[in-house]
Amino acid sequence: MSSDYSRIARDGLWDNNVILVQSLALCPLLAVTSTATNGLGLGLATTFVLVVSGTLIALVRGLVTPEVRIPIFVLIIAVLVTLVDLAMNAWLHDLHKVLGLFIPLIVTNCAILGRAESFASRNPVLPSLFDGLMMGIGFTLSLVMLGAVREVIGSGTLFQGAALMLGKALSFLELTLIPDYRGFLLAILPPGGFVTLGFLLAGKRMLDQRLARRSQGAALDRAPA
Repeated sequence: MSSDYSRIARDGLWDNNVILVQSLALCPLLAVTSTATNGLGLGLATTFVLVVSGTLIALVRGLVTPEVRIPIFVLIIAVLVTLVDLAMNAWLHDLHKVLGLFIPLIVTNCAILGRAESFASRNPVLPSLFDGLMMGIGFTLSLVMLGAVREVIGSGTLFQGAALMLGKALSFLELTLIPDYRGFLLAILPPGGFVTLGFLLAGKRMLDQRLARRSQGAALDRAPA
């Protein structure tokens, strides 16, 4: 059982990462990640929907007939996204204004419906909950990483506006890494998002190849003469 959970964690965080492997949800990824704060906000909202939708779908999977499963899954996801949208508008209004339309568009995120269909509808509650959590964390880390790179290059700051958008408790995240930096506008524009994402994808592929060669070498060393 522990090996199953470790595989789920590895899939969500690395091997089957929503952004770096599946290349899903690229529209909100490139649109909102001009800062790490925006990426963190959208990532946490999406993680909540992934976790709760996976749990609910695993609970009702025995009651839903195959013919209506997709409409039921979409309805569950839409209700959760609506709750998230209303909650963020009430308690995180500044972040809600920045993310705007991309919060309701979580409903159309292929990763959420994909996990509901491929995993939650076929597995018990706890593995489905854990799968949603790991997929959400992997998605959030990708958003934050891309936003952080673009923000540092574009304005020399990190998590700018975190206290205003996410609450004063997170003001410690706000950093000025390059004082008196005039900025590089291209990095925070959509073309900069495409370029940065390309470098991240290339970096992951190079790291995977290096790890594969290392594991092959270790296997050869353990092989009998």
